[in-house]
Amino acid sequence: MSEYINNREYRQKVLKELIAELHQGKSVEEVKARFAKLIEGVSPSEISEMEQALIGEGMPVEEIQRLCDVHAAVFKGSIAEIHREQKPEETPGHPIHLFKVENREIEKLIDQSIRPHLAAFQANPSPENRKQLLTDFEQLWEIDKHYLRKENLLFPYMEKYGITAPPKVMWGVDDEIRAAIKEVKQRLMSDSGDLGDLPARVNDVLTRIIEMIFKEENILFPMVIDTLAEDEWQKIAAESDELGYCLIRPAVKWQPPRVNVEAKERAQGEVPSNDGYIRFETGILKPEEIEGIFNTLPLDITFVDKDGVVKYFSQGKERIFPRTKAVIGRLVQNCHPPASVHIVEQIVADLSSGKKDHEDFWLKKGSQYIYIRYFAVRNEANEFIGVLEVTQDIQPIQEISGEKRLLSD
Repeated sequence: MSEYINNREYRQKVLKELIAELHQGKSVEEVKARFAKLIEGVSPSEISEMEQALIGEGMPVEEIQRLCDVHAAVFKGSIAEIHREQKPEETPGHPIHLFKVENREIEKLIDQSIRPHLAAFQANPSPENRKQLLTDFEQLWEIDKHYLRKENLLFPYMEKYGITAPPKVMWGVDDEIRAAIKEVKQRLMSDSGDLGDLPARVNDVLTRIIEMIFKEENILFPMVIDTLAEDEWQKIAAESDELGYCLIRPAVKWQPPRVNVEAKERAQGEVPSNDGYIRFETGILKPEEIEGIFNTLPLDITFVDKDGVVKYFSQGKERIFPRTKAVIGRLVQNCHPPASVHIVEQIVADLSSGKKDHEDFWLKKGSQYIYIRYFAVRNEANEFIGVLEVTQDIQPIQEISGEKRLLSD
């Protein structure tokens, strides 16, 4: 389902409505069910923004304060407890977890080695003390790998979602830090006995590194966690080894949880025919013929079963939205950025309940005009068995005019 459908503003609106309902006298129990549908991706910063918005809309501060115990209890049970084990920054091997572990190692290098050795070098600029500080800065240069992964793996996805200013600014500062580290190394390799402003330059670069760590962990990481989908994190994890790590060697490989689709089908008694054919009401086909048909269709299809598990996607020659085999067996909610989860869940709910038979969206993507359709798939007994997503570039169709009755050369 399309990552282009964003629910951030909607979620903020509903969160404000929930607090307003509490203010009007509804109990915590009465709003919990609705709140649970919005829990994925809710961050403390959004709560703060919501409260500020309520004040801005005229609700007295005293009323907000009187509600604190009530809505804090709701948020505590949701944010601090529900899905806590799935927080990316706490999951070993997840790209964000590795970035934060690296930051702790950088801080340790600065506090336990560089600063003490700088003090010793200032007190006695001997060749030995100079060499020790140079060794520290050679280790510190590994920060280049940290920045490379950030710039080449995180920033492209941010730009994909229209987040362009923070990457540009941060990349520029990264380059300034790199240049400053190189300058300190070059000066330490010099035989000059004159300290000059070297201690000041060392302290300056250390300060800038600590400031960058703060910006990453309080601005960048929360932003990408709230934006990227799990399949995108998996691509980042897979490509991280090539660029390397800063002061650490990852002990585990991160993999998002997924369902074994074949085992699931066998457990439900749905075993394919053993004679090599799949029998339909209107004929029989071999698996290779079915696959060939789906991959030849001039559109992309994805099927999610009744339990929300991604079971299949076609592999046409020119897919509109990239898919990887890693999505098979995963819950469809985990295949989308947190900001899109509410819309995904609403589509599935409407189709599975029978409220709708399909839901359509259309959007521009460069020279393409993308038509995205979601269909409820039901069996002969009219029981819901899944959702079919069909995506097609309809720009060539819209450009058709006149008639064509002859074969092309």
